[in-house]
Formats: sequence, structure tokens, C-alpha cells
Amino acid sequence: MTTKIILSFLTLVLIFASGCTAGNDYKKPIVETPKSFKEWKLATPKEIAITDTWWKEYNDSKLDTLMKQVDISNQTLAKYIASYQYALAVVDTASSQSLPTLGAGISSSTSKTTSSTQGSSSKTTKSVDATLQANWIPDIWGSVKRQEEMGRSNAQSSKADLAAARLSIQILLAQSYFQLRTYDAQTEILSEILKDNTQSLNILQNQYNAGLIVQIDLLTAKQLIESIKTQMKEVEIQRSELEHSIAVLIGKNPSEFTIEKKALYVSTLQVPSIIPSELLERRPDIASAERKMQAANAQIGIVDAAWYPRLGLSASIGAQSNTLSNLVSTPNLIWAVGGSLTQTFFDGGLREADKKQAKANYEASIANYKQSILIAFQQVEDSLATYKNLQQEFIIQKKKTEFSAQIYKISKNQYDAGTANYINTMDAKISLYNDILLLKQLQVRILVTHTTLIGTLGGGWNILQLKENK
Repeated sequence: MTTKIILSFLTLVLIFASGCTAGNDYKKPIVETPKSFKEWKLATPKEIAITDTWWKEYNDSKLDTLMKQVDISNQTLAKYIASYQYALAVVDTASSQSLPTLGAGISSSTSKTTSSTQGSSSKTTKSVDATLQANWIPDIWGSVKRQEEMGRSNAQSSKADLAAARLSIQILLAQSYFQLRTYDAQTEILSEILKDNTQSLNILQNQYNAGLIVQIDLLTAKQLIESIKTQMKEVEIQRSELEHSIAVLIGKNPSEFTIEKKALYVSTLQVPSIIPSELLERRPDIASAERKMQAANAQIGIVDAAWYPRLGLSASIGAQSNTLSNLVSTPNLIWAVGGSLTQTFFDGGLREADKKQAKANYEASIANYKQSILIAFQQVEDSLATYKNLQQEFIIQKKKTEFSAQIYKISKNQYDAGTANYINTMDAKISLYNDILLLKQLQVRILVTHTTLIGTLGGGWNILQLKENK
């Protein structure tokens, strides 16, 4: 009768509390954002599909090969993958707490008792026990539910961190590769310049030997050649450093990795005429901050549940005999069922302190989420402004280079006609060489800014893909 009363009471407690979940359900805070970016003109958008393989837009097979190595061998990415797998395991751990635990065991013991009431006598008793036991702590206040929610949110945050790390490594790899190819182009240009000036030096040497020019003209030509050689060595140093950094990015030993020299091919870059601000919703760092905010909210529910009673249920059934053979044939059945209800009344302020910490952590996560959105807008605006101005600067520099070529051509004709000195001609030539190199540097800056813009938008600007992800 007593057992029935206990079971009935526990059942009533479960029914009463089954709909209770500690803490508030998560609601994403509203952040006011502009519809588009001020640094980009409004016009009819073009659908430009840039997916997870956004770098294919640059039409470079070598870059494509290097990108594939990132997922295979990059050690930083491997660390983030392991962190994500750990987060998934934590979710499984939390989920397991909502289920009963089952256990079985068998034990054997021998005991001896001695009595001296009527002479010395002793009795030996053997016992063999086999039991099957179940224990369950019902999640009546939703503590385990909140732990699962927090675990899933942390796992999603870890997954977003993994995506952010992958995108960051890819952007860095693309930018390093473009810079390296620019150094190759500069080396090619400098080699042509060196060849041209070496031929001119031979002519000047003959003219000097014939007494047709003064020594300063000859020395100026020799000085220019040495300056070009120095510049080529400096470019080679910078290229080697970039090659080594690319090796590390793809998980290779720098001493065993080489990229053949090849001048940079600049493809026609595309950017849509309008970029909606909603694209930032898919940025991995913003997604991670939002998931951390959700996890922090779930933590409040976990600490709230600590204020309520803790219910535990247990049941066991077993068999007992004096020998193992009798345990199977003629056992004595033993069973038990019970429950417990515990409540902490005084903990020195521990639960209150835990709740304050959880709320403060949640408020901090909200601020971090909002700040990540502000930073994202700043980064996109910076990239858009830089990209737009670099394109305009490139047009200006191209015109300047054309003018330098005309000036050098006129100066050389005047020198050949004997109406201008060699120093003026060399100054015009050096100015032309510098403009050509600067034009090449601007090309790579535009490429680097283009990849930066892709990164700040979370991997491109495919509007259709964004809608599908929703």
C-alpha cells in the first residue's frame, strides 16, 4: 500500500511539472541596419553566383589547386574541425542525461558467524546475488533541455567559427598568391628593363670610347643597371617569403614547396551594382556571435532550474541464492522501487551568484553580437570605398603611364638627334619604368581588395543562395 502511495505522489509531481521549463525561450534581438551600403550605387542588381568556390572567378588553375589543399592539410583548420567535433560530443553528453541509466551486476560472498552461548559453534553462509537496476532523474524543470539547447548552440557557434577560419585562410591564401604573381610580373618587367639598359650601355660604352659622350652619361647608365639589379633582388626576397607563407597555409614544409614563376594574369573582375546589407546575415563570425548569445540564454535556464526540487526514481529486480546453480534454477526474487525528492534551502548565495553570472554573460553576448554587426558594416564599407577608389586610381595611373611613354619617346628621339643630353633621357626612362611597376602594383591591390570584399560579405554576394539558406 505504501509503495502505491509513493508512486501515485511521484506521478502527480511529474504531471504537474511536465510543462515547466526554467528560463525564457531564446528570442533573437532586433538590430536596426540600413538596407544597403552607402559606398555602393543603387541600380539593377546582376546575379553573380559566387559559392563556396568563390576563387574560381579568377580563372587560375594553380590557385584552384592550392585552395583544395587547405581543407586537406591546413593545421589551423584541423584545430577548428576538432573543436567542432568536441562540441558535437558535448551535445550527445547533454542528451544522454534525459534518459534512464540501466545497470546489471552479479556478486558472490561468503560469511562466517561464531556463537559461544552453548559451546563454541560456527556457521558459514554463502550468497550469490544478481541484480538489474534502473535509475532516472526526470527533467521536470527543463534543466537538461536547456543543457541540450546550450550544447547545440555552442556546436553551431563552433561550426560557424570553423567556416570563418576556412574563409579567412582562403582569403589570405588568395591575396598571398596574387601578391606573389605580382612579384613575378615585376621580375619579368625588371628583366626586360635590365636587358634594354644593358644594350644601351654597350652602345654608350662605344660612344664614350669614341669620345662622343662624357663620362657622366656612361656612369649614369651603369648606376641605373645596378639599381635595377638591386630592385630585382628585393623582389626575390619578398617573393620567397610569400612562397613560404603559402606553403604553411596549405600544410606543406616550405623547404619542399615551390611555385613556378609566372606573370600575373588579371581577369575581368565582377562586382554587382547593388549589394544588399542582408548578405551580412551569413557572415560566419556574426552567425557565431548569434549562437553564443543563444547558448548564454540557455545557461540562464540551467541556473534557474537549480532553485527547484530534484526528483529521482529508481527500480531494481534481482535474484539471490546460496549457489550459482541455484541462482538459475530456484532463485529467490528480490525487487525494489523508490523515489526521492530533494531541495536545497541554503547554499551561501551560490545559486544567486550563478544566476547573476549567467545574466551578465548573456548581456555581454548581446553586446558582442551587436558589435560584430557594426564591425561587419565598417569592413564592407571600407572595402567598397577602397575598391571603388582603386579602380579610379588605376585609370588615372594608366593615363599617366601613357604620358610617361610619350615623354620618354620624345626625349629619346631628341637624344638620338643630338638635341638633348643623356641625363634627361634617362630620367624620362626611369619615370616610365616606375609608372609601369606602379600600374602593376595597383592591379594586385584591386585584386586583394576584391577578395577582401568577398570575405567581408561572408563569401560573395550570391543573392539567390542567401534566400535558399533562409
